[in-house]
Amino acid sequence: MRPVTVPELRLWQGGALPHTLIDVRRAAARAADGTEIAGSRWEDPARWLDWKDEVAGDALVLLYCAHGQEISQGLAAALRAMGCDARHLLGGIAAWKAGEAPVADIETPSRQAAGGGD
Repeated sequence: MRPVTVPELRLWQGGALPHTLIDVRRAAARAADGTEIAGSRWEDPARWLDWKDEVAGDALVLLYCAHGQEISQGLAAALRAMGCDARHLLGGIAAWKAGEAPVADIETPSRQAAGGGD
């Protein structure tokens, strides 16, 4: 399955193609970065068996990790084997940022408790 490029995802976000965007970076890497691609949701890659059934099977699912390698590619392959149209973002969030695409600050538990991030 061909990966999705940054320009393609930017088009999709403009409404060109319905999709679900999932951040599958490890928790520590995600927290250290502090940002995410707007419109994505985070799922712990180590617990993928717990959330795999929540992924919509009728729409394309796009996974991204830090660099678009082992984590997102592996999980996309596993979801495809289960019948989901899943792909990964080529280059991950690193490529997204290199392309100067917009990111959003993530909500951390400490920021949520303090009422930050609004």
